[in-house]
Amino acid sequence: MGSEGIVKKPLQYPIARRDESVVDNYHGVAISDPYRWIEDPDSEEVKEFVAKQMKVTESVLRNCNSRDRLRDKLTKSYDYPRYGCPFQKGNKYFYFHNPGLRSHPILYIQINFQDSLDEDGEVLLDPNGLSEDGTVALRVFEVSHDARYLAYGLSSSGSDWLTLQVMNVDDKTVQPDKLSWVKFTSISWTHDTKGFFYCRFPAPKETQKKDVGTEVNVNYNHQLYYHLLGTKQSEDILCWNDLENPTHILEARLADDGKYLLMNICKGAARLNKFYCCDLSTLPNGVESHRGKGILPFVKVIDNFEANYEAIVNNDTIFTFLTNKHAPRYKLARVDLKKPSIWNEVLKESEKDVIDSVLPINGNQLIVSYLSDCKHVLQIRDLERGDLLHTLPIDIGSVNYISARRQDTMFFVKLSSFITPGVVYQFDLKTMVPQVKVLREIVVPGFDQAAYHANQVFVHSKDGTQVPVFIMARKDLVLDGSHPCLLFGYGGYGVSLTPSFDITRVVLAHHLGVVFCIANIRGGGEYGEEWHQAGSLGNKQNCFDDFISVAEHLISSGYTNPSKLCIEGGSNGGTLIGACINQRPDLFGCALAHAGVMDMLRYHKFTIGHAWLSEFGCSDKEDDFHYLIKYSPLHNVKRPWEDAPIRSIQYPSTMLLTADHDDRVVPLHTLKLLATIQHELCTSVKNSRQINPIIGRISSKSGHGCGTSTQTMIDKRVDCYSFIAEALGAPWID
Repeated sequence: MGSEGIVKKPLQYPIARRDESVVDNYHGVAISDPYRWIEDPDSEEVKEFVAKQMKVTESVLRNCNSRDRLRDKLTKSYDYPRYGCPFQKGNKYFYFHNPGLRSHPILYIQINFQDSLDEDGEVLLDPNGLSEDGTVALRVFEVSHDARYLAYGLSSSGSDWLTLQVMNVDDKTVQPDKLSWVKFTSISWTHDTKGFFYCRFPAPKETQKKDVGTEVNVNYNHQLYYHLLGTKQSEDILCWNDLENPTHILEARLADDGKYLLMNICKGAARLNKFYCCDLSTLPNGVESHRGKGILPFVKVIDNFEANYEAIVNNDTIFTFLTNKHAPRYKLARVDLKKPSIWNEVLKESEKDVIDSVLPINGNQLIVSYLSDCKHVLQIRDLERGDLLHTLPIDIGSVNYISARRQDTMFFVKLSSFITPGVVYQFDLKTMVPQVKVLREIVVPGFDQAAYHANQVFVHSKDGTQVPVFIMARKDLVLDGSHPCLLFGYGGYGVSLTPSFDITRVVLAHHLGVVFCIANIRGGGEYGEEWHQAGSLGNKQNCFDDFISVAEHLISSGYTNPSKLCIEGGSNGGTLIGACINQRPDLFGCALAHAGVMDMLRYHKFTIGHAWLSEFGCSDKEDDFHYLIKYSPLHNVKRPWEDAPIRSIQYPSTMLLTADHDDRVVPLHTLKLLATIQHELCTSVKNSRQINPIIGRISSKSGHGCGTSTQTMIDKRVDCYSFIAEALGAPWID
């Protein structure tokens, strides 16, 4: 960094104890792990390490010139009303709404919604009243088929652990039902409203642990249960359990007809699943009659992990699936459970576009959402033959949510883009030409959409692959290489990054002149399963090459220069950032890595890490170890000035972020990397060239990101982006 840097002299970092005796042997290769002690979150030494790091971080942040102005502006900018799509159960409509700065969206109920489209409903469940500090969040919910009851799951402090409760919708009274140790589940009511299906893990042995969500123990043996309304959890009926495959994750729901219980058995986070089906009508007196008789009598329709199968709709035993079997961009196929070996193709795989989602509507029609060069296209197609009936008129952007039921002609779509805060459309198919109207348009006071533009470019990666990139900036931008630039990436698990609105980006563009970019690198799902696989397992280096190539393009095209370029990513994207600062520290002026998987050799040993084996591989396998060790952020920290021709090269100003209740990517990843970088570049070097700060931000009473309160989000972004502004030398623009 030049003279505009965030600090003028090296920081004084706390010395973290190194235990050089901890050495693991991986297939004949000795790997030292001197910070193994950091893996114990209950250790007083770890707590002291965190406290000292936070003091260093605060000493940096309080000297960031834009911090107070950014806090004031972001707080005011977030204060605008936001609405979700309405959805119908029975004769009632429901929707989420945040009037502004509430910690969490509020669930509203509205009767006769169609007759009062411009009127607000009444509050059904306001999670903001469940905790004073906004740390209790609504994470999962399901209204019963007749709209009599609402079952919902609450998390505390951002943990993935949920507590399920039930509310009577009519009088809004909370029922005595309370279910614990629930994680990674949906809720599905039986149509008789006697109870619902859900998934949970066995209660951990250490049930006396004071602070649930800070543990690192592995989660094994996901189970499917049925809960009868008004009974104790100890009386719940076990519906599926497979002790021989403790790492499998279950997904279960009732088909729309209420007759069939559908279950996906997933191999971790891989887009591969088995599909089992149980005809509940064969149970003489319902699910409750099966108590004590073992697991439910599921039919194993698909009993191997060869592809991804999602049941879309059924006519009795005839099921239509969305699948990537021999179709990496997905297709629709149909099978009769009476003839499970005979499959018929309904809608062929597109030559380029990816089928992103499919929902039944209007009896025998389908809403098909395609992803075309990272942007959504909506179509209405015939259920029986897959024929195109209509292409729906929507703006360029992302479909955030579709609310539809097979028996209805009317459905709702919420869409947004980089410069469109959000529009909820109401479509109706009762006429030959679909009727469309804007139900709600989200308006941000003071935001001038015309002052900004967003465009898409394609960048050649290292091996010639074309990588899509979205660029959002002010229209008056001059390409002279002087602008601060924020490049965001993810590249994993087949997750697609599409245009979406974030008021923070507008604030950064307006007041700091930031150019915002999203790189749709390999590993995502933007072009289907082949694009995903091209960035996973032994191909993971493609993700880093793609991201680095995009950064080089932004520089060569005049958007920015290395001293003005910041890179950011979270979770798998945090891993991306950790790898890239190791591989090309000269290319960036700043880096933000949120909750990254940083120890690629041991990640599978904690909480749900074993679910990621299909994405990363496992160090227990020799071939996997050899490619993991090449990019693992923790194991590739180096002093760039020792080998570089330019002796002044150093790591960019870096903030590593985690949260104390992140029980998905546990904090030890970030803390071990933080200790390692500070040791290798700073505390163990007499004449270190590392002037740029390497700091950590550890949020308290917070998790991996889901259920984060508005205030917590603002606080985090204030710290992150004031750090960026200072690191990149970006002055405040009024």
